[in-house]
Amino acid sequence: MLARRGVRVHVLTATRGQAGSCGEPPLCSPDELPAVRERELRCACAALGIEPPRLLDYPDGCLSEIDPETIVAEILTMVDEVHPQVMLAFGPDGISGHPDHIAIGQCAAEAFRRAEDVNALYILAVPLSLAEKLGMTQIRAVPDEVITLAVDISETWAAKLAAIHCHATQLSSSPITRASLERQRSFLGREYFVRAAARGRDDVLSELEAK
Repeated sequence: MLARRGVRVHVLTATRGQAGSCGEPPLCSPDELPAVRERELRCACAALGIEPPRLLDYPDGCLSEIDPETIVAEILTMVDEVHPQVMLAFGPDGISGHPDHIAIGQCAAEAFRRAEDVNALYILAVPLSLAEKLGMTQIRAVPDEVITLAVDISETWAAKLAAIHCHATQLSSSPITRASLERQRSFLGREYFVRAAARGRDDVLSELEAK
């Protein structure tokens, strides 16, 4: 939706996901998986109409073992290059509790703290009421009242599904992709964010959220 409004959207990814699934049945060998998942990510970004992704190429599943200062420095290098108004990242729970998601979220938060020209940091979230409605016990949901922003993505529904289906190796391990259309729309049809940190005037933040 932002891209369609002329906003430049960049994705920075810490790993190539090489510790993930090759699909069921396998779509590639484990040795081929890093390159395959990079192609899937590039496909997804193209489907969404956003900039091609940047990859830091850290080992999948091991981010918590990497010196966070190194990762923060790489995030700040990209911030200096693209001058974002807003950063989006995982929060302290990584939504699913994935250790890589938690680690990169912590590094993004620290990078935001040092990036004085970025207006706000938002974290991806799932409201507790939605998780309970859908019985999604694996999700680290947050209380509804802490949600800052809920975005109806109906106008870009087709693009979102196309982006999801670019990740062919991951589809078999994602229950939502095998669910009914009603259930998919309940979970995927709105996106939720918590404004984790901000600087600057409230009217500027309101304008950003209105986009």
